[in-house]
Amino acid sequence: MHAEIRTYERQGFGAALPLKAPVGLLIVDFVNGFADPAVFGGGNIPQAIANTVPLLAAARERGWAVAHSRIVYADDDADHNIFSVKVPGMLGLKEQSPASAIVPQLAPRAGELVVRKTVPSAFFGTSLAAWLAQRGVQTLLVAGAVTSGCVRASVVDAMSWGFRPLVVSDCVGDRALGPHEANLFDMQQKYAAVMPRDEALRALDGLAA
Repeated sequence: MHAEIRTYERQGFGAALPLKAPVGLLIVDFVNGFADPAVFGGGNIPQAIANTVPLLAAARERGWAVAHSRIVYADDDADHNIFSVKVPGMLGLKEQSPASAIVPQLAPRAGELVVRKTVPSAFFGTSLAAWLAQRGVQTLLVAGAVTSGCVRASVVDAMSWGFRPLVVSDCVGDRALGPHEANLFDMQQKYAAVMPRDEALRALDGLAA
């Protein structure tokens, strides 16, 4: 692995991503279905949810823009798509389905955006980019599930829209640790800053100061 890392370094990957205010927080798909190992969960997702509770509290305390995402398909499956072809169980995530509801400990408050999506990225086909831009967000913290799927897709789109993603490494989780760790590495090399919650909050508080 060390030789592989040196290859990335030699080719110029992994440059530092300077953080800039204002700051926003995106919590991707921390819903009951992804918290439940019997549905879409497992791995380190429960710990990532627990770690996100104080992150969300800190974001609210600092007045950051906060957005959440849910996967929600139409009741009649009219928006059945390639994602649901690959993962048919996704069609069980409906507006009124308990599995599609955001976990109670991270329930949105008034003024926080909730985007509904039928693909991995929280940006694709939603108002998220415009909502963040209207609030002047430059650095976007990202928490959620799963690291290798909807988190990664949202991070790539955030970068593509011109936001500076900061993946909060202990606040994202996956049903398997191998994909989780590989995608954290890859996002840090190409698309985002990656750091644990407490380090991220210190860095951003220092920025504000």
